[in-house]
Amino acid sequence: MIVSLFLAMTMVLAGCSKSEEGSPPNSGTVNNETDKDNKEQPNEKSDSKWVLGEKPLEFSAYAHYNNTDFPKWESTPIGKYLSEEKQVKINMIAASGAHTQKLSALMASDDLPDMIWTDRNHPDMERLYKAGKLVAFDDYLDKYPNLKEWMGEDLNMLRHDDGKLYMFPNWYSSNPFGNAGYVVNKKIYDELGKPALKTTDDLYDYLVKVKEKYGDSIIPFEPHRAQDMQGLGVLYTAFGEGALYTYLNSGLRAIPKDGKLTPVFTDPVFREAQKYIAKLYREKLISQDAFNQTEDQVLEKVMTGRVAVFAGSSPTTFAGEAHPELIKEDPDGGYFMIWPIHKPGLDKNKIYPGTYTSFGWNAAYITTAAEDPEAIFAFLDWYTGPEGMNVQYFGPEGKNWEGFDEEGKPNFTENYDPKEVADIQTKNEPVMFVGNTSYIDPAKYKYMENLPFEEQDWRTKYQQTITWPTQYNVTEFINLNPDPESEEGVIKASIDEMFLEVYAKSVMAGSDEEVEQILDQGHKDLMALGYDKLLEWRTVKWQENLAKMKQK
Repeated sequence: MIVSLFLAMTMVLAGCSKSEEGSPPNSGTVNNETDKDNKEQPNEKSDSKWVLGEKPLEFSAYAHYNNTDFPKWESTPIGKYLSEEKQVKINMIAASGAHTQKLSALMASDDLPDMIWTDRNHPDMERLYKAGKLVAFDDYLDKYPNLKEWMGEDLNMLRHDDGKLYMFPNWYSSNPFGNAGYVVNKKIYDELGKPALKTTDDLYDYLVKVKEKYGDSIIPFEPHRAQDMQGLGVLYTAFGEGALYTYLNSGLRAIPKDGKLTPVFTDPVFREAQKYIAKLYREKLISQDAFNQTEDQVLEKVMTGRVAVFAGSSPTTFAGEAHPELIKEDPDGGYFMIWPIHKPGLDKNKIYPGTYTSFGWNAAYITTAAEDPEAIFAFLDWYTGPEGMNVQYFGPEGKNWEGFDEEGKPNFTENYDPKEVADIQTKNEPVMFVGNTSYIDPAKYKYMENLPFEEQDWRTKYQQTITWPTQYNVTEFINLNPDPESEEGVIKASIDEMFLEVYAKSVMAGSDEEVEQILDQGHKDLMALGYDKLLEWRTVKWQENLAKMKQK
């Protein structure tokens, strides 16, 4: 099934590539000039600033992620409020799982969404940049200063080769943040006698006990979406001090050693981790449909308490929603988080199940299809500023918060309702396109810090005590994706496809010896595709990043 899926994806990508080859030469230059003329006119008409609520704003938005569609705008608390009170209406475009095909079709028909939300430097965004279909933000940064103020000089590292800024980062911060780690079902943990859960040996023993006691009714270890390496990537980090989840991601696919980026499949730490993971999988201690399940299926299992241990890049999202529901039925139930698992003999304080960058994870792009790109940017800048972030997290001003203190944090009222706030945050999370971690994290904790630990918001208390202290800054590894039309870009597309195929095979291997054989052959196959050239190219870019960071 996995191989068939990869073949199908290859055919789609190949079709996109062929259609691009038929484009007229220099089309990017022509489009850039044409769109520039068209888009500069609105700015010349007025020097006044766009102000939220003064006049209607309507635009379309599209989330370019597999199995992710924005919900209807008015179905979220923030969308309902802004639509009714501030005249902001966002028309969400859905792909229903066919995201590669959807955006390809929109690009081919030149019927682009006004805003696209996806990975930073996504290859499809590079294609739109080359075609002159993205709007630069430089003329707006001083006029609407929230992004520039809260990002600071790091924002310059997101500029494109032409020196301009085309992306609005999401969840940017200069402080540690992130939610990767392990969530444990409290009811099951208590029933099994609260055993130690510190090392990989402890975890294995615990998962075996879960299976023996509960059989197929409980999934011992739920790794979220294995095709994205989610919880399995978290397990990998347990086997090496400083081993990072980011090393496995498509933006890197390499292990840094002695100033160079080296292959993943030959790395001893990775191999040891894969043998452990394969053992869990063949003993049915890991969800057997981990490679093809949907987000909704994972959420259903977590919400109903049918998982013993849940790991991923952000397990707090689902667990934070499930916890209050489970404790309604059983006050002693719900979920809790543990300090990251580590291999015996390693320093537990040098294990990092998750990573973060100053720029967060993804970004919003405005396309030249937008009638008024300045208004959209101004809205995003308000959305990422103190007022916008507070409304997204605590609701409209007046109920849970009123005004700001001397540090710019919200003043919480005596009517503050923790349950209402938790519900608002959960329902708004899918439309938090340009989150400002630097601002909202201290704001959230202002209310929580004076409460007893058990009364604090579930997500916030574990962020403060578990996840934020155990995430690692990987800003140095940003922007390592080559132009998709370049030699390295073509190599990357092939590498990504084969990497995931080999990765899945190694997880499903029947023995340690088979894991070794699969990874040996996988390494040879990757090198035959030009993996070494991609690593060399990325090493140069990585060193350039390090040089820029030293200059600041």
